[in-house]
Amino acid sequence: QVQVVESGGGLVQAGGSLRLSCAASGGTFSSYSMGWFRQAPEKERKFVAAIDGTGASTYYANPVKGRFTISRDGAKNTVWLQMNSLKPEDTAVYYCVASDAPPLSMGPEDYWGQGTQVTVSS
Repeated sequence: QVQVVESGGGLVQAGGSLRLSCAASGGTFSSYSMGWFRQAPEKERKFVAAIDGTGASTYYANPVKGRFTISRDGAKNTVWLQMNSLKPEDTAVYYCVASDAPPLSMGPEDYWGQGTQVTVSS
């Protein structure tokens, strides 16, 4: 059973940066695509970024392209989401997910963390 645990959320002013971390355990890390989703209050959970098992391919939602960077380290079983130039509309709970599926095919059946709150003040 794969487990993922997020950390690194917090309160930041608009224009600032945060780096989220996601530590995975219980599986072969390199065999999993990893991703980040976010859910704002009273809104559906939405895709943010994903990375394949090798780290060679990354994918981003349009609203975060050029501002967010996803990366992974197999030796640390960790994936990060570097978030720069943050905007108030980035405020949400951010969830990490590990998946046997390709990076853009993640779904509810995959391994999800509990989420970490990111709040961007204007």
